[in-house]
Amino acid sequence: MQKNSPEIIFENDDFLAVNKPAGLLTIPDRTQSEKSLKDILIEKYGAIYTVHRLDKDTSGLVIFAKNEATHKYFSQLFEERKIEKYYLGIMHGTPTPPSGIIDAPISEHPVHKGLMTVHRNGKPSSTGYEVLEANKYFSLVSFHLHTGRTHQIRVHAKNIGHPLACDDLYGDGKPVLLSSLKKKYKLSKHDEAERPIISRLALHSYKLIFTDASGHAHELIAPMPKSFRALMQQLNKIG
Repeated sequence: MQKNSPEIIFENDDFLAVNKPAGLLTIPDRTQSEKSLKDILIEKYGAIYTVHRLDKDTSGLVIFAKNEATHKYFSQLFEERKIEKYYLGIMHGTPTPPSGIIDAPISEHPVHKGLMTVHRNGKPSSTGYEVLEANKYFSLVSFHLHTGRTHQIRVHAKNIGHPLACDDLYGDGKPVLLSSLKKKYKLSKHDEAERPIISRLALHSYKLIFTDASGHAHELIAPMPKSFRALMQQLNKIG
């Protein structure tokens, strides 16, 4: 299987749900500089319709329609917020309280193109969150998107003072190295240099809940990335 090969989570005659790897564009960018997930799917299926997208560095569930009628149906579902969207992320530190809703309007950054920011004149934006596991360095958090703004979770995480790990836009962007957390870290004999536990944006589209055009209920899940689990296990050992 090729590197960054997408995994099909669900498929029928009308749509498919794909577990997009981090580092792969959902759809082609303006420069067409690299192959996107949509390009890969077009090679396999022919006509494919974009329903929604994930940031390049975010992994997880993306839905594509196979025909115009389904595309229209799903576009309406997303517009009317009739799809429940859950993400998993790793935050620096631990938010308090450990669960709640972040309500903070988001707008485009007035100076930095491509960045979003919390601003009183922005669009209403709401993110539910719940800490699943925590230690003194990082927490594994479940996010429930009530709105769908660009970079919403990333902006809200920064706004409450707990940016996502490895976020190069809203956090420090640094890879997570065990040596920076563990006092007596020793490099394995086989390794010339330390490999980061996580070096990608620590955000994953985990679960989508919706009813399709035929009235069938779906709860689709893209398993948590192994690197997320590995980091939490390592940190729990350190204590």
